[in-house]
This record gives sequence, structure tokens and C-alpha cells, in this order.
Amino acid sequence: MESFSSKDMAMKAQNKILSRMASKSMVQMFIDDTSSEILDEFYRVSKIHSGNRTEAQKVVKDLVKVVVKVGILFRHDRFSKEELSLAQDFKKKLHQGVMTAISFQEVEFTFDKAVMTDLLTDCRDILLKLVEKHLTPKSLGRIRHVFNHYSDQDLLTNLYTPDGPLWPNLTKICRDLNKLVEEGKL
Repeated sequence: MESFSSKDMAMKAQNKILSRMASKSMVQMFIDDTSSEILDEFYRVSKIHSGNRTEAQKVVKDLVKVVVKVGILFRHDRFSKEELSLAQDFKKKLHQGVMTAISFQEVEFTFDKAVMTDLLTDCRDILLKLVEKHLTPKSLGRIRHVFNHYSDQDLLTNLYTPDGPLWPNLTKICRDLNKLVEEGKL
């Protein structure tokens, strides 16, 4: 007998539609205004650092797709108890990374690129382990692309250089991250 699940089909359809529609208007349906502003700053940082508008758009689009797909998996209760434990580990590590990023920005001469790189790499690895059974190899590649891009030590060094070209972007990112932390969203 053939196994059929309308719930599975609905989730696959949502994923398929959303993977093709990661435009700014679609993002606003799933991501609040503050998070959207952070994504805009991530785009600007990537564009300024790389000098490549197309690559900056691709990395942010990949980030949006990953966020939406993981959100769909949560909404459809697709994670096992073990995976939910991994999700909690990811949330804790992400929160630690956010607080570290904010602290490095607020307190002069404390930035340590190795610490930030390690935190981002740990987040990437936990997230990959969390979703490896649920997402396609292409989506897993998107996760690697996003985390590898933003954990680049040259990018991080340029980002955390006071009075550097990326400092105003970092200031806005940290302000908005702080807002999300205060609202209990991170």
C-alpha cells in the first residue's frame, strides 16, 4: 500500500515555493522588521567587503532560505527529541555568539577573530547536524556558504576595525541584535 501524507505534501510544497521566492517581500512575511534590517546590513557588509553585489545578494538569499526552511520544519514538528535538544544547543550557541559580537563592538580592543570564527563554526556545525536528515544537500551547502562567508577572518577583522568602512554597519547590526535580545527573540 502506498503511503501518502497530505501534511508531508504541504510541507514539500511550501519548501518548494519558498525556495523560489526568497525576495524581500517574502522575507517580511517570516522575518520581523528588526531582523530584516540586520539582513540588510549583512548584505551591505558583504557587498562592501567583497566588492561583489551578486555574491552579497546570494549569501543573504541563502541565509533567508535557510531561516525559512528551518522555521517550516519547526512549525510542522519535524524534529525528534534528540534534534530538539540540538536545536536548544544551537540557540544557546547563537545567543553566545550574539552577546560576544555585541561585547566586541561595545568594548574597544577586545575583538578576537579566532573566538568569533570558532563561535560561527560551532553554530554552523550544530545547525548542519540538526537539519541533515531534513534538508537537501543543496540546502546544506547554503548553510555552509552563509557561515563560511561570515566567519571569514578578513571580513571579521574589517568589520571590527574602529573607524573602518564597515564599522557603521557593525554598529547598526549590534544595535538591532541588542534589541532582539532585549525582546527575548534571541
